[in-house]
Amino acid sequence: MVKKPDTIGARIRYWRMRRGGMTQAVLAGLAGVTQSYVSQVESGRKTIDRRSTLVALAAALQVTVADLLGQGTESGDPARESAAECVPAIWSALIEIEDGERRPSTYTAERLAAEIARADQLRNACNYPAMARMLPGLLLEAAAVGGTTLAQVAYLASTCIRHLGYRHLALNAARVSVSAAEDVEDRAWLGASRFVYAQSLPIESARLAARSADRSLVELQGDASDIRVRQMLGQLYLMAALASTVDGRPDVARDHLAEATREAASLGDPADGGGFNGCCFGPTNVGLWKMSIAAEQGESGKVIELSRTIRPQVLKASNRQLSYWLDIGRALADGGRRDAEALAAFVQAERAAPIPFAINPLARDAVVTLAQRAQRRAIPDDLRLLAGRIGINLAA
Repeated sequence: MVKKPDTIGARIRYWRMRRGGMTQAVLAGLAGVTQSYVSQVESGRKTIDRRSTLVALAAALQVTVADLLGQGTESGDPARESAAECVPAIWSALIEIEDGERRPSTYTAERLAAEIARADQLRNACNYPAMARMLPGLLLEAAAVGGTTLAQVAYLASTCIRHLGYRHLALNAARVSVSAAEDVEDRAWLGASRFVYAQSLPIESARLAARSADRSLVELQGDASDIRVRQMLGQLYLMAALASTVDGRPDVARDHLAEATREAASLGDPADGGGFNGCCFGPTNVGLWKMSIAAEQGESGKVIELSRTIRPQVLKASNRQLSYWLDIGRALADGGRRDAEALAAFVQAERAAPIPFAINPLARDAVVTLAQRAQRRAIPDDLRLLAGRIGINLAA
């Protein structure tokens, strides 16, 4: 039998019972899904593959999506707990910066540049706990310099703590990044900071994220002669496309995706695998976002079809490899007929980026779902080993 962990389905059931013992039928009706679907999700036999479904269920239960995902509250995972110890100091540094306080710098320019480069390398490796330990001091040192330096470090901070589940702090860091880029009128970094701001918004705010990206696209079009700005325009098109898909506006999403595709075809993949600010914009990254958008639309077959045309290894960011294999695995797991192939994809995803895979609630739920479906047979050794590596105990 599978020893029950704290899954999304378990949280849905918890909040449903907290709402006066709301029945599965009532929850299903409010969220626009079937009672059978709610039952399968709560029992761990099915995962939630669409952000829009999470939004609908959270709204019906009068909670946030973060409540259902357990983001920022999970315990027991060493990587998450290591990072959580740094969160109060990161929060304090962000408050100090937003209040306009500036301490004298204690770093030389060379040391500061080296520390930023190290933090960026950790981002590419998805080592978010190690990044988090650097951030309190690095944020304050960057604030002493201001401008592009602060915009970059605040961007790194926003990315790191968002992946760790602290979206409220990620949003604060994104605002610091935007303000710093605006102060020096650095258009490329303004595009980057607006992109990370849209990413930091809660899933429930998909329409706001799309509007924010749209406004940034209009503002930056006049600087499209700068290749760095063009790369960020492409990323903003992708952000607007995904957010519009979650918001139920597929026609708008299609237009944004077409613009991103045209821009990527013109620029090509970045020669160094990362491009400006490691955003990885180019045909390969567009293909990865197309996979995510197809997954959001419930088109598992299309996800698998797209995956055959993409070579994510040309990009240096580990989270891009993770996205590729995680989307494939979830698509293969849809329906329960290709679970062995799904498991192989999840093993590849965990190998590409162990820490974010281990703390990703959707990835964890996918692993539990495979185990639940395998109970009547023997749980494969590879599945038991994968679960163990990410802190899920599957009883023999």
